[in-house]
Amino acid sequence: MAASDEREHLASAIPGPRTAALVPQLQRYESQNVTFLSETFPVFWQSAHGATVTDVDGNRYIDLTSAFGVANVGHSNPRVVSAIAEQAALLMHGMGDVHPTQIRARLLERLAGIMPAGLNKTFLATTGSEAVEAALKTAMLATGKRAFAAFRHAYHGLSFGALAVSGIEKFRAPFAGLIAADTLFLDYPHAQRDTVEHALTAARSALSQRSDLAALLVEPIQGRGGCVVPPPGYLPGLRALCDEFGILLIFDEIYTGFGRTGDWFAAFHEGVTPDIICIGKAMGAGFPISAMVARASVMDAWPRSTGEALHTSTYLGNPMGCAAALATIDEIQRLHLPERARAIGELLSERLAMLREYRGVSAVRGRGAMWGLELRDGALAERIVTRLLARGVIALQAGPQGEVISLTPPLVISDTQLLRAMDILESELREEA
Repeated sequence: MAASDEREHLASAIPGPRTAALVPQLQRYESQNVTFLSETFPVFWQSAHGATVTDVDGNRYIDLTSAFGVANVGHSNPRVVSAIAEQAALLMHGMGDVHPTQIRARLLERLAGIMPAGLNKTFLATTGSEAVEAALKTAMLATGKRAFAAFRHAYHGLSFGALAVSGIEKFRAPFAGLIAADTLFLDYPHAQRDTVEHALTAARSALSQRSDLAALLVEPIQGRGGCVVPPPGYLPGLRALCDEFGILLIFDEIYTGFGRTGDWFAAFHEGVTPDIICIGKAMGAGFPISAMVARASVMDAWPRSTGEALHTSTYLGNPMGCAAALATIDEIQRLHLPERARAIGELLSERLAMLREYRGVSAVRGRGAMWGLELRDGALAERIVTRLLARGVIALQAGPQGEVISLTPPLVISDTQLLRAMDILESELREEA
């Protein structure tokens, strides 16, 4: 991509006329709960490459979302695209738990090589929610217990099993009568305001009151909860508490994995090895694939198949998904993307620190290429995100009240693009102030 094509470019008003023409079609045929539609938001995407998105009106945007953390290796990464196309021409679909494929075996071996030591048995899935549900079932079989501990404001997916351990009340409330009511929810500590001693004391007190907990599920950095980083030592402390109380430790690295935080997985930052890890999003660079990986001693709680798997799916180990994942792993290594994420983190840390002087900015936090700019309320964050879109920058809201602007750009974003996006963000905060 030419340097000039990395810049945002507005060919029409935002949203443009073609986007406006598509809105009635979406309203007519899609569930009204899916897409938020207003006069100023959203835009309809047409194409995306690297860290650049183009809409149906020809407007070009700098993407600070990686499309929900998926495009770590860049949108439409050429090597991933080629791998999917080559596999599609050979074999598009396998037979899940009946007739496996060679490429599935290759991916399983490759995953074992990049995981924290000892995690080498994998269940392949399609979505993050499915990976989480497989982890919960595995923990129940391995421990003989049925309840779980998780964290307030955590996001683990919206299917019924995942929803039972997700700590965002607006998602849970409409279905409270059908989801598990015995989940123990803990407060997730903030490195900027909580001490590790106080946080672990609170966790110990809560966990010690329950004897029915199969596992504790935690995001090493909360994503949708507002890009919350726990205090140093907290994750190792949870590992010790789980060992003490006979509870399995599950890391949800669906958002933080595959280089996002400056290492292959956030677990590596403090040398913590969970019993189970859930991965997805960036795993296939846009092709739906996820996985749950566990210690052999834990995964082997599942009985050996006698011809009918207890937990499976039609698309388990889809060959194109396996090809996408293998190519994505290759690209992360070839492009040294964990190191690139650390460089992005240094740049964002410096630029975001400068924004603290603006009225309405409450906090800045993050690691690697995963940052949150907390504003005074969700209404202000919504205004800023909408105005960023109108100026050619795509960002998302996060946090309990939508008060955080989440910054998770593709790891291939150039310094020029990133600095340009930060200039636009700063100018909008200055205008607001």
